[in-house]
Order: sequence, then structure tokens, then C-alpha cells
Amino acid sequence: MDQGDLAAALAHAECVVAADGGADKALAAGIMPEAVIGDFDSLSARARREIPQERLHRIDEQDSTDFDKALRHIEAPLILGVGFLGARLDHQLAACNTLVRHAEARVILTSRDSIVLLAPPSIVLDLAPGTVVSLFPLGAVEGVSDGLEWPIAGLSFYPDGVIGTSNRALGPVEMSFTAPKMLLILPADCLDRVIEALGRTASHW
Repeated sequence: MDQGDLAAALAHAECVVAADGGADKALAAGIMPEAVIGDFDSLSARARREIPQERLHRIDEQDSTDFDKALRHIEAPLILGVGFLGARLDHQLAACNTLVRHAEARVILTSRDSIVLLAPPSIVLDLAPGTVVSLFPLGAVEGVSDGLEWPIAGLSFYPDGVIGTSNRALGPVEMSFTAPKMLLILPADCLDRVIEALGRTASHW
């Protein structure tokens, strides 16, 4: 977990909840998590000693990731996920899968380079011309757009078919989608604008 990513998230977050070994990263940054959720297979002995026992929430099942376990037990208007877009591709794919499995939650995954979120039914983003806007479907989904260099209307997106990576904004962008299956991937410096846009979005999936 990059300390810069954590600092950017903390500028918006009211509390920190750690997914399993993420608690060690929080402690290393001088942050005591409000809660730790996971199967604790990567939580250090030091963290178990230092974090109050009432904040440790162990879930022993192995059929889901720690990120999935955490989302099932967090209720918040917006969740910023730090450290889930790290070096391991399998972990990144699992995190993206979790976004789609929990379409009812508003979650933005952050990294040094990019942010990833499940696109809501509709969104209006105040983007600078030339901003890279990537769309990647994790299921069958269609959409319409205004303000993209290559409009998406009339396309049927599938993970093993049409995808929408490396599109570009001409300026402000408006998009709507037919199902909670589309990942929206933007440069990391768009985080504030995405948070603002989600705040204007009346409903989620």
C-alpha cells in the first residue's frame, strides 16, 4: 500500500477499516484502524497485540476474499479502497470481481496511477480534454455517452468481446449504463472529481 494513496484517501475518509493484513500497513502509517475484518491469515502477531480485541472481527470462511468480507460488513455512503490495486494481478482481478458482486456499495479503488469503480447507472464527470477514460465490462452491458472521443452508443460490451479501454474525454463526460457490470478506470488525479460526481448521483444500483 502506497503511503501517498493512503494520504489521498484520508483526505476524504472519516475512519479506517482494515482488511486483514491491511491493519499492519495502517499501524505502520501511525493509524489505529476502527475495525479489522478478515480471516486473519495475514494479520501479524504485533497487530493482534496492539489493536483492541473488540476491533478485531475474524471471519473464518475461505470462500471469499478479505475485501469481500469487509464490504459485507461496512455500511457507508462511499468507501475508498487502498492497497487493492497492488503488484499481484490475481488480487487486482479479485478486487474488481468484488466490485461487481457488491454493486449496492459505492466503492472507489485507488492506486498511484489509477482509480477503479463500478460505473453507476449514470454519471457526469467534469474531465479535462484528453483525459483517458477506460471502460472494461465484467458482464454483458450497453451504454450511451456524451463527451467521449469514441461514443459507446450501439455497442454491446462483453469481457470476451467488445471492451472500451483507452477512450478519451473531449471535456465533461456523461455516461449511462444498462447494468452494474462496467468498470470505469480513470487517472488517479481524477479522484476528487469522481467523488464529487458520485455525490451528485441520486441513485446507485
